[in-house]
Amino acid sequence: MLRLRYSPVDLFEPLQAFPDIYVDIADLAMDPILAALDKIMDDEQLVLLAWNDYVTRRPHCLHTGRPSTPVEVLLRLQAVRRLYGWAYRTVHTQVRGSLALRQFTRVYGHKVPNHATMNDWARALQPATTRLIHRRVVELAVAHQATTGQKLRTDGTVVETHIHYPTDSSLLADSVRVLGRMLSAGRELVGAVPGVDKSRFVNRSRSSKRLAREIANCARQAKKGAPTQPRQRKLYKKLLKTTQQSLDHARQAIPVLRQHGAQAGQALAASLTHYIPLVERVIDQAYQRVVLGKQVPAAKKVVSLFEPHTAIIRRGKPAPRETEFGRKVWLDEVEGGIITDYRILVGNPPDERQFAASLRNHAQLFSHPPDTVSADRGVYSPDNEQAARDAGVKHVCMPQPGRRTPERVAHEQQQWFRLARRFQAGIEGRISVIKRARQLDRCLDKGTAGFEKWVGWGCIVNNLIAIAQASLQPRRRKRRPAASVA
Repeated sequence: MLRLRYSPVDLFEPLQAFPDIYVDIADLAMDPILAALDKIMDDEQLVLLAWNDYVTRRPHCLHTGRPSTPVEVLLRLQAVRRLYGWAYRTVHTQVRGSLALRQFTRVYGHKVPNHATMNDWARALQPATTRLIHRRVVELAVAHQATTGQKLRTDGTVVETHIHYPTDSSLLADSVRVLGRMLSAGRELVGAVPGVDKSRFVNRSRSSKRLAREIANCARQAKKGAPTQPRQRKLYKKLLKTTQQSLDHARQAIPVLRQHGAQAGQALAASLTHYIPLVERVIDQAYQRVVLGKQVPAAKKVVSLFEPHTAIIRRGKPAPRETEFGRKVWLDEVEGGIITDYRILVGNPPDERQFAASLRNHAQLFSHPPDTVSADRGVYSPDNEQAARDAGVKHVCMPQPGRRTPERVAHEQQQWFRLARRFQAGIEGRISVIKRARQLDRCLDKGTAGFEKWVGWGCIVNNLIAIAQASLQPRRRKRRPAASVA
């Protein structure tokens, strides 16, 4: 039975009877950032947004079943996880042994959910709901006077997916290993059925692994950038043949599993149906590249069977980061360190195409255009500058790439332009922080939905910390202009 929250309890109230002990524990409990976050997350709309997703997880979950972990606790556990960069197992251990974290997560004296429970509930949260939670946190930033939306800066970065470095041989070996593992499971399911040809359920993982290792040894011996050696090409042909045989047997095994495999067989057949098109693309691109010596466009390549949404992105960076495997993420940030929007892009589109969406989203959030907009030179175009002026932006800071006219040089040497460039440099620091402290360097969740939620929670926790820090700083009073003396 789904619950919203536990009855509130002050875990530190009984300790007030022991002043000497309470002073030390109160110092730990009243960590300034954690105390400020506790007040910020005490917002009814945040809990109700998650409730709307969890209530549809199981039919009749409001009236039947065992009492669940409350939604408020689950939401705060997710924030703790990304706040400290912990795994679910570590979250369970740390919250269970800390009075401060028990008080913050509102679990109080109840049982802390284990890592599997937290993971299951996190998967039930939809990416669209994570985006709504992020939007609500931005509204809270405005309410707590952490930002007014007068300045906007925008930039892109790459969040890597959790895959190994892709090579043709490793992808082929992965294909045989995945198909072979499922074929071995299928052999056990239909092993007792008479009249079923067991030769369709052969696992060729050992031979493919050996061939991939020999190909890797040949590649190490060859010079970097050298063409494929004859022996290496011969090994590739053997590995392609092995992969094709596993693929053919997987196709033949699907109708047998659907007919004789009961419920487990149906699930196994569905998994084979999912992987077969991916393996076909891996075989085709390896054949094109190695045997025929042709180039395959990056947009058509498969670099992972388990994260097929991964893109190959080159942004002109020096080695060893010249090629990145993940998704390009576009970030919009206002003063106060608040990330107002994140967009997960398809492929590697030009940066200048993202500017219009950033302006439009800012106007929807704050109901007014920013006074100052800054972006890197990759975003510059006359159309973008004109669009910003038409939207009511006073100062548009976009350095023009390439050769500039004397008028343009004079324009970019104005004081307001130089100040806006300094403001723009701050987003590089923000990206560095969210990559290191909020784990946006590499996504550990699976699938497109997991990737979107991973990025969303990184931005949410970043904004919560920014609001908490702003609430702890003393307010600056505006000085009144001095009265003129007659």
